[in-house]
Amino acid sequence: MIQALQGFRFRSIVLLVTAWMACTLSLAIEPFVIKEIRVEGLQRVEPGTVFASIPLRVNETFNDEKGSAAIRSLFGLGLFKDVRLEVEGAVLIVVVEERPSVAEVDFVGIKEFDKDVLRKALRESGLYEGQPFDRALADKAEQELKRQYINRSLYGAQVLTTVTPIERNRVNLTFTVTEGQVAKIKEMRIVGAQAFKESELRDLFDLDTGGWLSWYTKSDRYSRLKLNADLEKLRSHYLARGYVDFRIDSTQVAISPDKQQISVTINITEGQRFVVSGVRLEGNYLGREQEFKTLVTIKPGQPYNADHVAQTTKAFTEYFGSFGYAFARVEPQLEIDRSNSRVAFVLQAEPARRAYVRRINVAGNTRTRDEVVRREFRQFESSWYDSDKIRLSRERVDRLGFFTQVEVETQDVPGTQDQVDLTFTVSEKPTGNLQIGAGYSSAESISVMAGIRQENVFGSGNYLGFEVNTSKSNRQLVLSTVDPYFTADGISRAFDIYSRTNRPLTGEATDYTLKTQGASVRFGVPFTESDTVFIGVGAEDWTISPGTNPGLVDFTKNYGSKAQSFPITLGWQRDERDSALVPTKGWYQRASGDWGAAGDVRYLRAVYQLQNYIPLNRQFTVGLNGEVGWGQGLSGQSFPVLKNFYSGGLGSVRGFEQGSLGPRYANGAARGGSKKITLNGELIAPFPGAGNDRTLRLFGFVDAGTVYGPDDPVRLQDLRASTGVGVSWISPVGPLRLALAKPLRREAGDRIQAFQFQIGTAF
Repeated sequence: MIQALQGFRFRSIVLLVTAWMACTLSLAIEPFVIKEIRVEGLQRVEPGTVFASIPLRVNETFNDEKGSAAIRSLFGLGLFKDVRLEVEGAVLIVVVEERPSVAEVDFVGIKEFDKDVLRKALRESGLYEGQPFDRALADKAEQELKRQYINRSLYGAQVLTTVTPIERNRVNLTFTVTEGQVAKIKEMRIVGAQAFKESELRDLFDLDTGGWLSWYTKSDRYSRLKLNADLEKLRSHYLARGYVDFRIDSTQVAISPDKQQISVTINITEGQRFVVSGVRLEGNYLGREQEFKTLVTIKPGQPYNADHVAQTTKAFTEYFGSFGYAFARVEPQLEIDRSNSRVAFVLQAEPARRAYVRRINVAGNTRTRDEVVRREFRQFESSWYDSDKIRLSRERVDRLGFFTQVEVETQDVPGTQDQVDLTFTVSEKPTGNLQIGAGYSSAESISVMAGIRQENVFGSGNYLGFEVNTSKSNRQLVLSTVDPYFTADGISRAFDIYSRTNRPLTGEATDYTLKTQGASVRFGVPFTESDTVFIGVGAEDWTISPGTNPGLVDFTKNYGSKAQSFPITLGWQRDERDSALVPTKGWYQRASGDWGAAGDVRYLRAVYQLQNYIPLNRQFTVGLNGEVGWGQGLSGQSFPVLKNFYSGGLGSVRGFEQGSLGPRYANGAARGGSKKITLNGELIAPFPGAGNDRTLRLFGFVDAGTVYGPDDPVRLQDLRASTGVGVSWISPVGPLRLALAKPLRREAGDRIQAFQFQIGTAF
């Protein structure tokens, strides 16, 4: 950096000396009337650029002041490295030497960064092909590149800038980089900790000395920004446990001579622990003091907790915001009694002035259209600021499932007293996947499988799913689409069209074939912000050839080899979770029913599901799920076996083979049932070595459930149960869940499957 500054100063001195010499030359010229102006030395610059820049014209008198001004003006263009004025009689000659232009910018040895991204960054700073070469900009780019490598813990990175002259006064600019090895954190110390173990405090940090997952989390790469964030976590940890006087005295970061290892030492002073003696309110509370008091989470008699103070002030500010006071100030003032280790709180409030939202901006959505995000807003532009509606808007955008993170920022509008702008910043995640495969066997010959699922097709917010399989045993063609805003007021529409053919591969005369064709349409009508009612109608056609499958034999006895059904569906959903992708709190409920109202098959089928997520702290969450199902044949018919419930495996009772629980046929095949119970409980925690990364989580679980036949009594002692651990990962193809389970309650004949995985949603 120092060398770059010295080089810049040297060039500035040369430039000033050149300008001074040119000015001295012009001063020696006697004033005269200019009859002609010529420009010499131009290669790429147009003569008009020179004539437009100098304050000299034909038939005007040349003097010292105009000559100096002309030279300064031409140097100011940044296009020339030398300018001088010559006179032949009454002819003024402007002699220039152009700076070379940049022909090409290239990077050699770059692995850590994308070259196109670096070229774009240089273009924004003015260093790109076709522009005049400026050594100062090249030096600045070199220093910036080094700084970026330091930010990624590559302290040994070396950058060499090479300028190669080529024909026609051009240069090639090459940045040659030797990246070296990543500097890793070898040691982290917290000096001065007495109330807590040092290892306990280090567990709060995202930075660490590395582990078996460091290749994924990069937690052992030093970053000043990450360290500052970790120091705030350390501060919050102490302040949430009564240590009002806690302070971080110093932070020392040392790097080894070979620039490969880093040691971090944090020196702290804990101070004494304080207990809250009382809380009182002062200021203007809009005559609603009792309402505000219900929001206070600071409890007298308990240790001082900065988290409770922050929660209370935030709740106060948001409550003021619900009345339009976007600029409300709530300041907690401490009255400290050090002799008795007690502290009292005074919550001083000033609502200031009401404000309305001038403009709402959306940022970070590179694929998703603005309208997909904006139609979830409940806070509108040119309306009074309402913190409840802003929070609801953020939650609705997050529940779309298209984004890993949604943040809202409020900015004052300059020059106004009662206006604010809101910015919703989103971080997009992959919302679709493409699957293509082919297979060959002696039984099936060649088979092709392909599928595409896109929850946000073309950024429109619509869902599109298409699957095709040419296998002889399981041939299918499925098309599904959902338009969540079929109407402007949020009524959704979904289409499903499918054709499936199932047959065994034994080649025996007793083989069966089941062909199912159908289509349905559903509409979802939102009644509240979290409640939606669904109604739809469908048509199904079954064609069954004779065979030995027990379930199909029973079906053909009751309904024949061909049957049709025209079900009407009705459902209700309430979603109050904080996130559809990684929920940490809130309730989710779903009730749905199918009524085979017409056709050969008459039945009624209902399902109710309830989920609740309970945050234990910032890292741990308890998830509970319960689901019951019931089915009944109508018009004197038995419940159709093709509509049976199944249990076992991921999505129900893990540790048992998928769909294997409940009644069985004589040959041991799962029969399914008309009644179903599923209960799940999970403790969700950070994955060891992944820090606080929400996309990779570890969970322990307990499951219970089974299905019952139409004539079977519902007895809890028949429930199967299991326990185990699993991993959830928000992968590029969707939420991926792996589970390793062990049965706790099983019956003879149950099919055990210890390891299972699926791509889908929670539970």
